[in-house]
Amino acid sequence: QVQLVESGGGLVQAGGSLRLSCVTSGRTISSITMGWFRQAPGKEREFVARIAGGGSTVYADSVEGRFTISRDNAKNTGYLQMNSLKPEDTAVYYCALRRLGPTTYEYWGQGTQVTVSS
Repeated sequence: QVQLVESGGGLVQAGGSLRLSCVTSGRTISSITMGWFRQAPGKEREFVARIAGGGSTVYADSVEGRFTISRDNAKNTGYLQMNSLKPEDTAVYYCALRRLGPTTYEYWGQGTQVTVSS
């Protein structure tokens, strides 16, 4: 059984930083695309970033230059470093594994709350 567990969310002031982690069990992540998504209250879930098995990355325009996605295959863990956080970054953040389509992934975590105060 594949499980993804996010951690690292919390409350931070605007301009601050957080690093989210996504620990995966039940499947190695080394050759699989990992993605991060977020969902704010009353809004649809949106793409944040993804990293392919080969290490190439893609970011949403809204986070480009502020967020960095990475992975540690030895630890079967993905990361999302978030800098210069803004109140509009407030959302539940989800990691996902094995991309099947633009926003379709086979496995999802339970989410971690990120709240940015102004």
